[in-house]
Amino acid sequence: MTAKAELQALIPKGSLFLAPMAGVGDAPFRALCARQGADFCVTEMISAKGLVLGPQNREEVALLSRVSPGEQAFLQLFGSEDRFLVEAALRFEGGPYLGIDFNLGCPAPKIVSNGDGSALLRNLPKAQKSIEAMAKALKKPLSVKMRLGWDAQSRVFLEAARRFEDAGAAFITLHARTRSQFYGEKADWAAIGETAAKLSIPVVGNGDVRTPEDAEALLRQTGCHAVMIGRGAMGNPWLFAQIKRARQGLAPLRVSPGERLETALGQARELAALRGEPAAVREMRKHMAWYVKGLRGATAARLQINACQSLGALEETLHALAAAQPSEG
Repeated sequence: MTAKAELQALIPKGSLFLAPMAGVGDAPFRALCARQGADFCVTEMISAKGLVLGPQNREEVALLSRVSPGEQAFLQLFGSEDRFLVEAALRFEGGPYLGIDFNLGCPAPKIVSNGDGSALLRNLPKAQKSIEAMAKALKKPLSVKMRLGWDAQSRVFLEAARRFEDAGAAFITLHARTRSQFYGEKADWAAIGETAAKLSIPVVGNGDVRTPEDAEALLRQTGCHAVMIGRGAMGNPWLFAQIKRARQGLAPLRVSPGERLETALGQARELAALRGEPAAVREMRKHMAWYVKGLRGATAARLQINACQSLGALEETLHALAAAQPSEG
């Protein structure tokens, strides 16, 4: 069985993916989502050129060598120079990842200004050549995450998906927005359906999944093979468990404010063990803003969280916030 066939057999229909999110999808958050039911996770994107040319003992590279128990992960690379993409992919092929994911979706100006990420959708022959080079070199499967195109006038997703399938992609994830839309406007699920109907490899749908109902509607309306969840999981890793409970006909999972905040603290502690306390406290500020959203006193708590310099201060702030919530019952 080829690597592509093995991966397609590995991913059951209806599987749930955690999307690659820069500055969000660190190892502790991915582990938390996996424990809550994410079948697969994709790492934050990392520069292939930076991996090859940069110091190999730096923290960023060291962290790539670990995947949490129970987590099935793909390593996401970005870049536009084939020799760096191939070498970086080969360096980590023997690691703990199921495969390599190629980023053709990032809309960030600092990424597209170098011709990487979604900028490659403006040069499909080049993108196809890069995918072909990696797919031929790798024994593990290569997947591709892409957008609809650069803007409304260049929605090239069908041509791109066909090219990438021919180049050896094992599956394709389609974030149903153009680069110019960034993360605004409604995702075009119809485009996911068109793509799924045209390809023989699995298509993973991505965009606007924030509830169990959204996940099932995306699968039903588009015929896509699996669902990828990004912003809907920020501050809500329980979304994966909610989707699976709904599929089983179980009552919705109730997450108390106290459990929500203890989960946030657990994530902070895991990150501190990996990166040190000062870096973890800084990195967790954005996560904490998502976790506390909607709680009584959240606005004041966010200000206090942003001033925290230690785990102890963070714990004190969140315990005070938990105590201020209305009692249930």
